[in-house]
Amino acid sequence: MSAPVIALVGRPNVGKSTLFNRLTRSRDALVADFAGLTRDRKYGRALLEGHPFLLIDTGGLTGGEAGIDAAMAEQSRAAIDEADAVLFMVDSATGVAASDETVADMLRRTDKPVWLVANKIDGQNEDVVLGEFFGLGFGEPHPIAASHGRGVAALTELLLTHFGLIDLEPEPEDAERKDAPGIRIGVVGRPNVGKSTLVNRMLGEDRVVVFDLPGTTRDSIYIPYERHGETFTLIDTAGVRRRGRVSETVEKFSIVKTLQAIEDSQVVILVIDAHEGLVDQDLHLMGTVIEAGRALVVAVNKWDHLTPDARDSIRTALDRRLNFIPWAKVHFISALHGTGVGDLYGSIGEAHQAATTKFSTNQLTRILEDAVADHQPPLVRGRRIKLRYAHQGGMNPPRIIIHGNQTQDVPESYRRYLENVYRKVLKISGSPIKIEFKTGENPFAGRKNQLTERQIQRKRRLMSFVKKKR
Repeated sequence: MSAPVIALVGRPNVGKSTLFNRLTRSRDALVADFAGLTRDRKYGRALLEGHPFLLIDTGGLTGGEAGIDAAMAEQSRAAIDEADAVLFMVDSATGVAASDETVADMLRRTDKPVWLVANKIDGQNEDVVLGEFFGLGFGEPHPIAASHGRGVAALTELLLTHFGLIDLEPEPEDAERKDAPGIRIGVVGRPNVGKSTLVNRMLGEDRVVVFDLPGTTRDSIYIPYERHGETFTLIDTAGVRRRGRVSETVEKFSIVKTLQAIEDSQVVILVIDAHEGLVDQDLHLMGTVIEAGRALVVAVNKWDHLTPDARDSIRTALDRRLNFIPWAKVHFISALHGTGVGDLYGSIGEAHQAATTKFSTNQLTRILEDAVADHQPPLVRGRRIKLRYAHQGGMNPPRIIIHGNQTQDVPESYRRYLENVYRKVLKISGSPIKIEFKTGENPFAGRKNQLTERQIQRKRRLMSFVKKKR
């Protein structure tokens, strides 16, 4: 099952963002604030009891004589359309407001499940306060205090139960989808950059065999195919189901589907429009891919018909703005004419291999020892940080766990140094690397006070002996 999508809707200042931040607070939370689309919708990834969810935080809706502001209402409707269920949040401290009634009227028109969540219940008499919210017509309110976490566990259990996840074992983060053969490739990018044209070209190459496979997830469509005897699965978010209908794909798709495609992929192709250059929204998408730990290939589309000066200008801008990911391969292509599209597969295979290769503990530890010998960790409070051994903690992306003492004090610059060393020695290209540190337990921890007490007793005995001698 794909990650359920939950929209948080309500008037301003009822605590939607507070609940959003609490539910997405885990270390693996994926939050993407997409510039240029709207400033009033934020998408985030939450792990509830180990099960992934996608959350949409919306801007506050206001009601009045003229009704809900058109722009705000449109954003909330878009969030509701994308969601599988809605959390309608109200403020228990102020009671039912006119704007709550307006929001409720909008939600009654949807066929999505809606739960009424009464926030800021701290210090309130629940029996008295919650009674008036029954009039909104969404059943019994669920009291919570998002800022302190009260009632959030019960709300989480409600969501898990509704989606049939309460008795299921959480799926591991790097679990493979057995029904998706070969390398899973996600194609993402802004609207009208040529994603669908690239999908068509990748599926329409010579010697490509396309299989007819129903979508294995609710939103993303899996398209297995072969190219030169190698199997791939294209994760398309534009509604492609089989080769005969490829030309009917829709260019513009929702952010939710994009996030799901990124999560389900092993390698992501980020398509950029050469005529527009690298814009902020491209960088937001790129950051989302990197935060998700997915291998990345950048395809600069519509490269044909550009003058040599324009091409040089774009190359210079890309070199300057993409210097934070020197490991990602950049290809200049024309999806419409097929120029350079075939070259993508080399980088896809290289990135996939880098992201999914297993490394032995001995190999990772030897690299760590050589790196420390060449450049030791810094001193912290007069003591040298000691890094003892390393092992692999996962794949896609490669996670390298380094054990030692005082590892919580390892500076970011030294972490980047180790990342570069591992990337160079292991020849990891096209995929991010996650370096994590763990401090071993100190066997002498807690004995300091005991030794001090022993020394005090010894000193007392010595002083008593001296007095007796006198």
